Amino acid sequence: MELESEIKILRSKYQVEKLIRWIGTDSKRFAQLMKLFLHGDQDISRRSAWIVGHCCERHPELAKPWLKAMIIKMQEPDIHNAIQRNVMRVLQYVEIPRSLKGTVANICFNFISDAKTAIAPQAFAMTVLANIAEKEPDLLKELRVLVHQMFPYSTPAFRARAKKIFKDLDLWGKNSVINKNEEDELLHEWLMKKD
Repeated sequence: MELESEIKILRSKYQVEKLIRWIGTDSKRFAQLMKLFLHGDQDISRRSAWIVGHCCERHPELAKPWLKAMIIKMQEPDIHNAIQRNVMRVLQYVEIPRSLKGTVANICFNFISDAKTAIAPQAFAMTVLANIAEKEPDLLKELRVLVHQMFPYSTPAFRARAKKIFKDLDLWGKNSVINKNEEDELLHEWLMKKD
């Protein structure tokens, strides 16, 4: 199969599904896809991202050798929303190496706090942060403060994802990880870091 040609004509979920099945768990085929994703023109990268996101959702092990390159790609200036969305989708399903956790956490906090970020990357970023925070509990407090501050101004999709994550982590209830005074203190610290 000529992957680049197939990606150029990509228009439907059916076509994406066909390519996902063709790649399967084959790391060599996935490497071909990643080459197009990382080095193709903007249109090829954007279309490839759709396939990358769904391939890694089904087979997260494919992403492992490519995580650093994906994270660099999603931070390029003027990058298309589809690339950010699909890299964040991938990050939900993989174990992020310790060496990348700080970078990924910062990206996630920036996505969540930036009202200009599309909702899908914001929602995926909340999940990624929650996954990281399970092993880095200090992040739970920062996530809770940020989401609490964004909540009144957010979209229904943002609120739904936040409620699901916080319910799963028991951050709304009586076992909440911080009290109001700690929340105010953390918010102040976080705002000071942003300046």
